[in-house]
Amino acid sequence: MKSENIKFEGSQGLKLSARMDLPDSGKCRTSVLFAHCFTCSKNLKAVGHISRALTDHEIGVFRFDFTGLGQSEGDFSESTFSTDVKDLVAAANFMKQEWQAPTILMGHSLGGAAVLQAARRIDSARAVTTIGSPCNPKHVKRHMETQVEEIERTGEATVRLAGRPFKIKKEFLDDLEEQTMDEIIQNLNKALLIFHSPIDETVHIDNAAHIYKLARHPKSFISLDNADHLLTNESDAKYVGSVTAAWAERYFS
Repeated sequence: MKSENIKFEGSQGLKLSARMDLPDSGKCRTSVLFAHCFTCSKNLKAVGHISRALTDHEIGVFRFDFTGLGQSEGDFSESTFSTDVKDLVAAANFMKQEWQAPTILMGHSLGGAAVLQAARRIDSARAVTTIGSPCNPKHVKRHMETQVEEIERTGEATVRLAGRPFKIKKEFLDDLEEQTMDEIIQNLNKALLIFHSPIDETVHIDNAAHIYKLARHPKSFISLDNADHLLTNESDAKYVGSVTAAWAERYFS
């Protein structure tokens, strides 16, 4: 897998760090835009394994760090779910101008909810894949339950997520409340592939059932059996990439 490190301008005018993964053959039949999980980065091991599996099938992958995360500029506390969606659209526009427009949108966890939101604004996308994704971005409030009241009362609080401290502001919570995911899923008008583990302790599999029930065909569900939420087992991540490549081929061939 050949990789190039890239900087592009996000929706707020900040430089976002991206990585473009290309097949060893140099032949790229189509491209994927990947959205990482909440407070993660493009360099999460599982994302790399998924990308490797996709490039093995001659599918290029564009992955980037959301505002204030990884190597991207900005203050995470000033970002919201809506700004993440806008950054995805900015990334798709950059891909169209500098490489090739994405045919497939992939998102892990909250990144899956983000690509569902962004899909209606990315005309080139013909297929969407979600991995362990919540049916509504408000789900992330469960991971900061003890501090939600403090955030509402004082305007902000420091919350420990995945063992690291993050400043969360009331604007972030307010933005989550404004999302209308059910309507967006019902009117997706893209092929949809849902991956979820029945033992996912971070995002319960009921979320996948809700997304599947609302979405129109063509739609598919793949159980990840014994996988954990972050796909720490390399074989699980590679499976996601390989199955996505096979499933999506009919939408770009």
